[in-house]
Amino acid sequence: MADEEKMTVFVTSGPETPQRCATPFYMANIAAAMDNEAEMIFQIDGVLLMKKGIAENLMAKEGGKPIIDFIREAKEAGVEMRVCSAALQLHEMTEDDLIEECDGVVGAAYMVDVGMESGIVLNY
Repeated sequence: MADEEKMTVFVTSGPETPQRCATPFYMANIAAAMDNEAEMIFQIDGVLLMKKGIAENLMAKEGGKPIIDFIREAKEAGVEMRVCSAALQLHEMTEDDLIEECDGVVGAAYMVDVGMESGIVLNY
């Protein structure tokens, strides 16, 4: 690709479906490594992956690496990670509950805008 593209990954899966939790980070990491802008937005149960203490103890498969490693690799590649404000309320969380890799909290209007601006939108 000659021009930089943007990929947005909406993550709705959480710790209850660990086999779905590594791939979104992997895909965003690959997009960023290919010189594309990549952003992840955590909604519904996906917000729990950004909660302190969860990703350190969660693996997509038994004996695999912890999800926190996928998070850190994506962050190092330049992936932006934000959480949905309504999902925080749903899980009775505040910004203080979030891991340091999280870039902030966004609302519905932001999520619609970023989805409309993105060349590729993935949902996990």
